[in-house]
Amino acid sequence: MAADRRIVIEDCAIATVDADDTEYPSGHVVIADHRIESVGAGAPPEGLENVVRRIDASGHLVTPGLINTHHHFYQWITRGLATDHNLFDWLVALYPVWARIDEPMVRAAAQGSLAMMARGGVTTAMDHHYVFPHGCGDLSGAIIGAARDLGVRFTLARGSMDRGEKDGGLPPDFAVETLDGALAATEETVRQHHDSSFDAMIQVAVAPCSPFSVSTELLREGARLARRLGVRLHTHGSETVEEEKFCHELFGMGPTDYFESTGWLGEDVWMAHCVHMNDADIAAFARTKTGVAHCPSSNARLAAGIARVPDMLAAGVPVGLGVDGTASNESGELHTELRNALLINRLGAHRERALNARQALRLGTHGGAQVLGRAAETGSLEPGKLADLVLWRMDTLAHASIADPVTALVFGAAAPVTASFVNGRQIVEDGRLLTADEDAIARSTRDAAQRLAKIAAQD
Repeated sequence: MAADRRIVIEDCAIATVDADDTEYPSGHVVIADHRIESVGAGAPPEGLENVVRRIDASGHLVTPGLINTHHHFYQWITRGLATDHNLFDWLVALYPVWARIDEPMVRAAAQGSLAMMARGGVTTAMDHHYVFPHGCGDLSGAIIGAARDLGVRFTLARGSMDRGEKDGGLPPDFAVETLDGALAATEETVRQHHDSSFDAMIQVAVAPCSPFSVSTELLREGARLARRLGVRLHTHGSETVEEEKFCHELFGMGPTDYFESTGWLGEDVWMAHCVHMNDADIAAFARTKTGVAHCPSSNARLAAGIARVPDMLAAGVPVGLGVDGTASNESGELHTELRNALLINRLGAHRERALNARQALRLGTHGGAQVLGRAAETGSLEPGKLADLVLWRMDTLAHASIADPVTALVFGAAAPVTASFVNGRQIVEDGRLLTADEDAIARSTRDAAQRLAKIAAQD
């Protein structure tokens, strides 16, 4: 193929995470402009033109970039609070603080969240933002601007809430929107920012927050809006036993049946958590190809329980990994989720056969691409796919004595990222961002957290 510039990565171990889980103990990857041109064993093809860089990747494992399928960026500036709470108590404690966010705070928090993920191997991120206090500014624009600046592929799940305290919900009334206002603002965000092209860097999904913070009308009309606009749908589902009890008391059915009654099952839908799912729920997700964002660290932090990921995978449910908001997962990076998904699921019914290292890596790469509707474009290393990939250094003290690099990556300590590419552009080198000043971001997030805490303390 003709290409203006090629980058050749050679002498590396490769885990392609393709349909056959093809791996090469020593191989090469060629990037041609924004796409992967070739992946294979041994040396790269000879006679390549317009090679602008050759990378000797000996001692490295190359994988697809990690894909985060659930997050709340704004929570970066409320980390370390309510550390001994379950979900509902945690929300009651933090909603009054979150209801005071504004555009500068959200931009700083988005920069912090994205920077932490990107330097740890994430190439595609998403943010489920649903808190829009009155007069807060252009929060969606701030989040998308931060993603563009850092060079990460990104999906904004434009969230909403219309069930405030006066209607029996948890958030303060001034932090929720009206039904019509939420739908109109969501449609405008899609029309302004969503890109449906193959190599899109920014996409938008329709994402009412959860069954207990939105009306049935907002769920139903949100689904209709998303399908009219041709975008995906996202929400929280079956996270806790309290949520299940709430749904039975208010709607006379469990969360999955309620979601199906409002049009919220389908191959264009993915839901976060899905911890409390019975056999019928899993069968419904499998039948409709509804996706799941598995968030093991957050589920443990909030004592929500152990999601039945092995059973979901066996049934054919698409499953990816999510960091979740950093008020319930303070580390804020996805490599932790590879390891914790494997270890926490081994505490469940399937024990040591629950997940293995390669299944965990697939959840964090190809599984995430499936959940975000982008498996044709990214999530595996194959010719023609987008050049989103990571070089993990595996020859340091942390990993050198583990013979299998995939086992080392998943079971071991967080591996150093020597290079991370998004759309063929390098955004990380030797564990540091190339597209932003990490120290400046750290200062701005600290200042934003202090300002928010001061404002919240005055109420």
